[in-house]
Amino acid sequence: MRKISAIGIGAGDPDHLTVQAIRRLNETDVFFVLDKGSEKQDLTALRQEILDRFVERPGYRVVRAPDPARDRTPDDYRKAVADWHRLRTDVYENMIASLGPGERGAFLVWGDPALYDSTLTLLDAVLARGTVEFEYDVIPGVSSVAALTSRHRTTMNQIGRPVQITTGRRLEAGWPADVDDVFVMLDANCTFSHFADTGLEIYWGAYLGTPDELLLSGPLSAELAAEIRSIRASARSRKGWIMDIYHLRRPVHP
Repeated sequence: MRKISAIGIGAGDPDHLTVQAIRRLNETDVFFVLDKGSEKQDLTALRQEILDRFVERPGYRVVRAPDPARDRTPDDYRKAVADWHRLRTDVYENMIASLGPGERGAFLVWGDPALYDSTLTLLDAVLARGTVEFEYDVIPGVSSVAALTSRHRTTMNQIGRPVQITTGRRLEAGWPADVDDVFVMLDANCTFSHFADTGLEIYWGAYLGTPDELLLSGPLSAELAAEIRSIRASARSRKGWIMDIYHLRRPVHP
């Protein structure tokens, strides 16, 4: 039976890898990599750095395939994501089928595979097709949420209060009810600006764990919101891509 692992590799720092992850890397015959194009070669290079640093067994293979293009400004967001997932499922299916019957393959997943990542969904979709037999396991990783809070030396929650992890698209609809701490991912529109000067604090980070890491925090004033937008736009222009996350906090006083 083919075996697949979804290995969480952390938010960008190779030191984020767990002992469990390193052990699984050294049990893997084939590593699967989706090529996201020249703009994101940094991401591919970091994966290779992890293999060079931690894999001691010789003879492993790396199988690369182009990541299908995605419509970033669709009229129907859910349909666009569903179409993209179907194309990605085709790619996953072909890569897994290239494994020998007793081999183990692995996908190196940014952050933690369970948090805002499609790898597990796509593996289940391939299994549901019934064309390739395999079993898979999941190795957890340091999430971007954990990396952000550790870099800012803050907590995810306030005492006895709930936390929500969401997207910029959903935050645009308004502050969630009965929540004081909100972590926002996948926000190209800097939705935090809508909440400037309302008493919130912000903890923002980009390229966490990498040499290009950027961090800003403080009371969310209009001036700080503008500064984050400017720095974010400059970094994205310089590198051609950006991975960022932020934490909005409504302080609760005893």
